[in-house]
Amino acid sequence: MSSIFSPAPAQILTFHLDQQVFGVDILRVREIRGWTPVTAVPETPAHILGVLNLRGAIVPVIDLRVRLGLPAVAGTATTVIVVLTVIGKNGRRDFGLVVDAVSDVSHLSEKDIQETPSGITVSDRNCVPALATLGERMILLLDIDGMLAADEGVALDA
Repeated sequence: MSSIFSPAPAQILTFHLDQQVFGVDILRVREIRGWTPVTAVPETPAHILGVLNLRGAIVPVIDLRVRLGLPAVAGTATTVIVVLTVIGKNGRRDFGLVVDAVSDVSHLSEKDIQETPSGITVSDRNCVPALATLGERMILLLDIDGMLAADEGVALDA
């Protein structure tokens, strides 16, 4: 099967949003930071919280809950910013995703990954092209490149 997480086995960083577990390719994770306020930028979509100065680089920060249509919540002691490298048409760029809590690093094999069933997502903005099952856990695998490249509020390919 063709997957954003091929070839298997892959390692993913898992994190929580609401009661759901999501995963991203561990090779895209640049760092995990505790929650810190960001600098708001006027006239940006609601899911763009602002920007963060990361050792001299300006990194856009996205509230992943709001971006995925979940209700916004105030940060807690477990809220973190996961800084990821996204690859677009014009190269690489770092983004921060605010998540409720980081869980762990999981190893996946090809048999653990399945395509998201058709009919439950909007195909042109499918952020979750695959699911993984590890024991009783269901993990929604994010396609961060596709999600942010299609995002009108983030000028990834500008």
